[in-house]
Amino acid sequence: MRADAFSPFVLIGDKLFDAAANAGRFAVFLSRVLGELIPGLRYTRLILQQDRFIGVESLPLVFLTSLFVGGVAALQTAYQMSDTMPLIWVGTVISKSVFIELGPVLTALVVGARVSSSFAAEIGTMRVTEQIDAMETLAVRPIRYLVVPRLVAATLMLPVITIIANAIAILGGMAVAVLRVGISLSLFNRGMKLLFDVQDVYGGLLKTFVFGAIMAIEGCYCGFQASGGAEGVGAATTKAVVASCVMILVMDYFLAEVIFRLIFPN
Repeated sequence: MRADAFSPFVLIGDKLFDAAANAGRFAVFLSRVLGELIPGLRYTRLILQQDRFIGVESLPLVFLTSLFVGGVAALQTAYQMSDTMPLIWVGTVISKSVFIELGPVLTALVVGARVSSSFAAEIGTMRVTEQIDAMETLAVRPIRYLVVPRLVAATLMLPVITIIANAIAILGGMAVAVLRVGISLSLFNRGMKLLFDVQDVYGGLLKTFVFGAIMAIEGCYCGFQASGGAEGVGAATTKAVVASCVMILVMDYFLAEVIFRLIFPN
């Protein structure tokens, strides 16, 4: 039997070993971040800078995305209901879907891709140019100085951005429903109020705190793991975007189970 007959098994074993090692490194990194969380809160100026970057500078992207998400939701909902159900349900479907899923998840994906890639590129560049090593030499804790302000800002700002995104998506859906579908404004508003539950809003916003933490942690972790010059920084940026988006979608399921089955059960 040839020696390379087992090469697929060796490759799978290497991949599993790498995944386990990466999970261990991430666990160590996360424990260090949690240990530095309280002391890192004193960097208020850095937190405010990150608030501006994550919140204010993301608003144009969030506005454009949310507007068309609400519009296409109204268009598709009206198309599906045109021959089977009263169009009053268009407002109901849009409000429910935006508050529970579309607003929190799509905003987290859009903002998370932008933020995590920026964090990974910035910190990765500092890693490969040995700026982080210089910080440690000067007795500055890199995780406390670089990670904690970004984590706090992302966790606090994403719910704020989501509130704005929800409002824009509802307005976009309302505009399309009135101008394109032909639903009256009063009928759309009645549909929104029909099954409205404030727990839907609270539940969607609760998820965004976790989503904000995910995109910050993933971006910073991939940046700290960067190596090999510009190519390594590019690879770290790609990994940060993929990891944050995948983790947001995975956690969305588990958070939905916890929030809408345990915290806010019907």
